Amino acid sequence: MGYSMDETITNLNPQFDSRKSFYKKARVKTEDNKIILISYNTEVIIIENNKPFLNPNYTNISNTTLRHIKEFLKQNGFKADSKSQILADYKEDL
Repeated sequence: MGYSMDETITNLNPQFDSRKSFYKKARVKTEDNKIILISYNTEVIIIENNKPFLNPNYTNISNTTLRHIKEFLKQNGFKADSKSQILADYKEDL
């Protein structure tokens, strides 16, 4: 996966989750007006124009990736209560 000079990648650090760290398994890529969550090297959710979208090609959300998604959404001011709520609210085509 190539990265341009206009993007940055940082680790997602827990603020709402009880974990002390996600051990570099969850990263946030910022480019142009997009914020992308990368969980285990897979882009799983993107926020573009202040609207989150789950990656339609990513259908197997593990419990750990779900924790990453919840944390990412909450840190960006979005509702993230449960897997079913997240799927209902954010599962659309990119």
